Amino acid sequence: MARLRWLSICLMVVGFLWTSVESLGINWGTQATHKLPPKTVVQMLKDNGIKKVKLFDTDQSTMNALAGTDIEVMVAIPNDQLAAMNDYSRAKDWVQRNVTRYNFDGGVSIKYVAVGNEPFLTSYNGSFINTTFPALQNIQNALNEAGVGDSIKATVPLNADVYQSPSGNNAPSAGRFRSDIGELMTQIVEFLSQNNAPFTVNIYPFLSLYGNDNFPINYAFFDGGSSIVDGGNGITYTNVFDANFDTLVSSLKAVGLGNLTIIVGEVGWPTDGDKNANINYAIRFYNGLLRRLASNVGTPTSAWIYRGILVWTPRRGCQEHSSRKL
Repeated sequence: MARLRWLSICLMVVGFLWTSVESLGINWGTQATHKLPPKTVVQMLKDNGIKKVKLFDTDQSTMNALAGTDIEVMVAIPNDQLAAMNDYSRAKDWVQRNVTRYNFDGGVSIKYVAVGNEPFLTSYNGSFINTTFPALQNIQNALNEAGVGDSIKATVPLNADVYQSPSGNNAPSAGRFRSDIGELMTQIVEFLSQNNAPFTVNIYPFLSLYGNDNFPINYAFFDGGSSIVDGGNGITYTNVFDANFDTLVSSLKAVGLGNLTIIVGEVGWPTDGDKNANINYAIRFYNGLLRRLASNVGTPTSAWIYRGILVWTPRRGCQEHSSRKL
C-alpha cells in the first residue's frame, strides 16, 4: 500500500462520543517527526477540553505527563510484545509496571488496556493469530488479580477486516466474522462480554475507495448522494461508515453478542498518497462526521449501541505543531 498522509489538526484530531460531546478523545502516537514535550501535549489536551486519550504504548514520559489530570487513558501493548504476554507472570509484571503503579490519587486515570493493534490484519499473514487471545486473557486476569479489573478493561483494537458480508451478498445484515478467524473471534468476544469489556474497531471509509475504481465515491462520505438497500431487512444506507458498523453489529449478533459495547478506535481520511487522498475530500469527510456526531444519531440498526468513545486519527506519527488550540 502506498504511503498515505493523513490530515491533522495540530498534532492529532479530536474525536467524540456519539452520546456526549463532553467526551472528547484523541489518539496520541509518539512516532512523530517533530515531537513536543509530553507536558506540552497534555496542556494542549487540557486547553481544548479533551478528556480521553488513546496511546499506542506506555511511554513513561507520556504517562508522567498525564498523571494528576482527569484525562481518561487507554494504554497499549504493541504487537511485538503479545508473545511475551502469553506468559502469565510476565503479563502480571506488565500490569504492575504500566497500570497499577499509576493507580493512586494523583496518578493516571487508566480505563483500558489495548492488547495489540489490529493484530489480525490479513497483511500480517497470521503472525499474531496464536498469541493475541492468550495475551488478552492474561492481561485481563492480571488486572482482575490486581484488584483493578472492575474499572480497567483489556480490549483488542481490530481492523474492520475481521468481519465481512459473504460474497454475493454485500448486505450489512449478512455480516459475519472472517471465516479464517471465526472461531477465534467468537472466543474473543465471549471473553470481552464475560469481563464487561468493549469491542474496539478501527473503521476507515477511505479504504473502500482505495484501489477500487468501481466504488461509488459519494458513498464514502456522510453527505453523499449514493445509497444502497440491504436486501435482508430493507434498510437504506447512505454512507459506508454506517454500513460497515452495522456489518460488525450483525457479526456480533450472529454469535449471540449483539449488545456488546463497541468503541470506534480510529477513523479518518488521508491527504496524500492516492488519487482520492486530498485535503478537500478530507475536509468533506471530517465536516460530515462532525455534523453526524453533533446530531447524536446512530446507524440505522444501532442507535442504542454507541456506549464507547469514538476516537478518530488522521495520521499516527504526524508532525506535531506548537499551536495551543486544535
